[in-house]
Amino acid sequence: MPEAVFPETLRHIPPPPTKESCELDFADLAIIDLAKFSTPEGKAQLVQDVRSAMSTVGFFYVINHGYTQEQTRRIFDIAEVPFSVSEQEKQKYVGKMKQTGSYQGYKPRQYWHIDSGVRDQIEQYNIHTDVTAKEHPEALRPFLPELGAFARHNHFSVLVPLLRLLALGLELPEETFVEKHSFASDLSETWIRIMKYYPRSSEDEEKTKNVWLKGHTDFGSLTFLWSQPVSALQILDPQGKWKWVKHIDNALVVNAGDALEFLSGGFYKGTIHRVHQPPADQRDLTRLGVFYFVLFNDDVKLVPLQESPVLRRVGIIRRTEDDRAPSMGTYRKGRIAAYGQTILKEGKEKGVEEEEVAGVLIRHYN
Repeated sequence: MPEAVFPETLRHIPPPPTKESCELDFADLAIIDLAKFSTPEGKAQLVQDVRSAMSTVGFFYVINHGYTQEQTRRIFDIAEVPFSVSEQEKQKYVGKMKQTGSYQGYKPRQYWHIDSGVRDQIEQYNIHTDVTAKEHPEALRPFLPELGAFARHNHFSVLVPLLRLLALGLELPEETFVEKHSFASDLSETWIRIMKYYPRSSEDEEKTKNVWLKGHTDFGSLTFLWSQPVSALQILDPQGKWKWVKHIDNALVVNAGDALEFLSGGFYKGTIHRVHQPPADQRDLTRLGVFYFVLFNDDVKLVPLQESPVLRRVGIIRRTEDDRAPSMGTYRKGRIAAYGQTILKEGKEKGVEEEEVAGVLIRHYN
């Protein structure tokens, strides 16, 4: 059978990792080896490892996820394409975040307010898992089959095993979470995000205390970041200290979002994380990111799964009363419409700002 011939595109040259690693305080994150999932003994161990990571830190790495280094690099090559499009053509595909509560399309630079009058320098392009659901810029269209295959791989080769491990960690039937995540369907807003962070002026860095995105939790169930070498991601550890997330070649960085925290009754943690100015030797670089943002189906009500034997033993932590809890769709639309657009109120904790979205108190850490 002849080899598949892929459309040509410019090669993305990843920068080297920072040489200042010894000066950075890195988080100690678990490494989940999905190769172990294929044996009963390995799977049983992964249940314990994922449960421990998600109930304490809320972040972990995934390795042996089924994509080779070269396949991953090809996705980063394709990720450069949306940013090569003319500004005039980009305007045709700008997302209507405030009107629709969806990120599909471009999120332009300077759309979000960060702090002290400073707006973001982050551009992104978002693609639904049904890559044919909307029209895309002409330059990206030849790559849609590969992006569709990438979405399918994220969903079925990575997400589904993790959802099964998370359900088993709560002593629930294995398919409990899988059944609540449709693929390439209008039932779910799960999407691929291609994101580029551009360097900022020294004036903006001073005004924002070098923070590019304030500390926040994601609003979905899980987020996959395909690891890349420009250091910028930080998590707030249980002791209240910001720790850097280290780059591991061809690994995924996985974190829980609010929706998983809600359904797990607070057992799995939606960890606060932020984006910080990179170390000195990477400050003049653009940072290209590839993500898979996972959401429960829009009709899933974000209430604890009280049938979990684990939750019966350890208790349930609620962010809102069950009768007021929003659906995934309502919460998703509210969070997307509000982010970077609303005036935040000073919270009770120092350095914390607050807003209410769909009846849920949202905190932003600065």
